[in-house]
Amino acid sequence: MKLMRSNVFPSLPQFFDDFFTKDFLDWGFQNNSATETTIPSVNVIESNDSFTVEMAAPGMTKKDFQIELENEVLKITSRKEVENELKEGQRYTRREFSYQSFLRTFRLPKSVVDDSKIKASYENGILRILIPKREEAKLPAPRKIEIK
Repeated sequence: MKLMRSNVFPSLPQFFDDFFTKDFLDWGFQNNSATETTIPSVNVIESNDSFTVEMAAPGMTKKDFQIELENEVLKITSRKEVENELKEGQRYTRREFSYQSFLRTFRLPKSVVDDSKIKASYENGILRILIPKREEAKLPAPRKIEIK
């Protein structure tokens, strides 16, 4: 399953259009990975000052995530193993291990985002990553034109 295109995106709005409409994820598999685990869904919210990536990941803790930025690629990974401990006098007649892992990547062009100010938080099952825009990438406020 392809998570990221290999070409460089010329503009950020096109990046988000491509992200949701092109072959970044094979939605024919209903958002499942090759290991039959679910890849968390994301919302990308744009304001004049920033982008916010919201990832639905209930049942996890902030320690379960790793977020890295390398060569303009933001990489979000998680790996979690659920262990069931046996109490005294118990034995396994069948045990099915529970592992959860995923990888999501996003290209963040340096010409648009200020990667030195990226912040992340996790609360109520939602991982939020705030990605500020560079000053030169922000759109100027609308200018009113007087009618004479």
